Amino acid sequence: MKNHEKKGQLNRREFITKSAVAVSAFTIVPRHVLGGKGFIAPSDKLNIACIGLGGKGRVDIHEVSGENIIALCDVDQVQANAVRTNAYSKFNNSAYEAHPNARRYIDFREMLEKEKDIDAVTISTPDHTHAIMTMTAMKMGKHVYTQKPITRTVDESRKIVEFARKSGVATQMGNQGHANVGPRILNELVWQGAIGNVKEVHVWTDRPIWPQGISSRPEPPMPVPSTLDWDLWLGPSPNRPFHSSYIPGKWRGWWDFGCGALGDMGCHLMDYPFWALKLTAPLTIEAYSSPVFKETAPLASIVTYTFKSGLDGSPVNVIWYDGGMKPLMPAGLVNETELWKVGSGVMFVGDAGTIVYGHHRPKPVLLVKGKEQEYGTPKEMILRSPGHYTEWINECKGSKVRAMSNFDYAGPLNEAVLLGNVAIRAGQKLVWDVDKKLVTNVPEANSFLRSEPRTGWEL
Repeated sequence: MKNHEKKGQLNRREFITKSAVAVSAFTIVPRHVLGGKGFIAPSDKLNIACIGLGGKGRVDIHEVSGENIIALCDVDQVQANAVRTNAYSKFNNSAYEAHPNARRYIDFREMLEKEKDIDAVTISTPDHTHAIMTMTAMKMGKHVYTQKPITRTVDESRKIVEFARKSGVATQMGNQGHANVGPRILNELVWQGAIGNVKEVHVWTDRPIWPQGISSRPEPPMPVPSTLDWDLWLGPSPNRPFHSSYIPGKWRGWWDFGCGALGDMGCHLMDYPFWALKLTAPLTIEAYSSPVFKETAPLASIVTYTFKSGLDGSPVNVIWYDGGMKPLMPAGLVNETELWKVGSGVMFVGDAGTIVYGHHRPKPVLLVKGKEQEYGTPKEMILRSPGHYTEWINECKGSKVRAMSNFDYAGPLNEAVLLGNVAIRAGQKLVWDVDKKLVTNVPEANSFLRSEPRTGWEL
């Protein structure tokens, strides 16, 4: 949608804002108006800018393409022009081809500065750039959809969540499974006592599926491709020579850029116990893993979190497994045995039974006394979602129903996931003080809570 700069005409944002004020005496005013931001009627389309055009970014663009995609940004033109394959094979053209009228940018800061009509931004870039892009967009009053994890460090997570709360913009973390029906049924089974009091939860993933456990940086340095702005790709992370061992996707295993298997899948899978048991911050975190190197995440790890259950106040252990590690399969499980061969899942163990749920499966499996049982449809206690992206779009347009993985919810989840990596790197059991934002028993572990950004990339 174009601005109209001629005298006597209102531009789009002015028209929307003044229209909202005019009708406010006769309607319930959305919180965005109360916060001083223009209300966008549901019949109007958002102007959305998308940062990160390859991989999951292509999915994000597709999911919000019912709105106006006015700008596209990526530092890597190979990724920007790529036709997706494998998991993203439904996309038979690039982001540029799908949205030929969108302006193209390499530097997200230039895009946000020049494109005055942006209402909302999607961010799907390597983990180390999530925080700076999210914060910059929010400071400019833009609604933000940021892929998981919201940030790479605990300190960044706190700052992002605190600012989002003050800003009043609509936020959503990209853990799409939070909108599915399966987790809602799982929660409702737990809340209605199907397995009694939950004592422990086991969470596992088939990640990593990229290189990890690397003892040193790749040598020798390689020439930077002409299609890549390497300095912008590094963003806040320390400068280092380019090497193809970092891109695309392989950055996940490097501490300067990614968060390993926990960062990739933790915000998806840890979401299940976090939601069902109403968890907040862990009390302790203890990790065992294959060798941990200074630069990269390990090949495999098991992380045990101890939480206080938000349901009954009792302690509950949440055990994370990656790199092929898994809990023992319950003897009575029949229909979901493939979960122990490949894929990701979660198992709730209560004093009266067990629930097993495979990531993105239609429904959980209930085991009582070692046998699978049909449970019918539990009483509906959670609003069913219109769709993960739709939740966010609706809130951007003024809906009083918040996107369900907004940063107030997703922030503590994100922080807990990242504390698992702190425990992996520290190599000791950690006691976490959520109020002081510190590890109290191993002071040196606190160095892993934050990182010093390069000059010009501060939040």
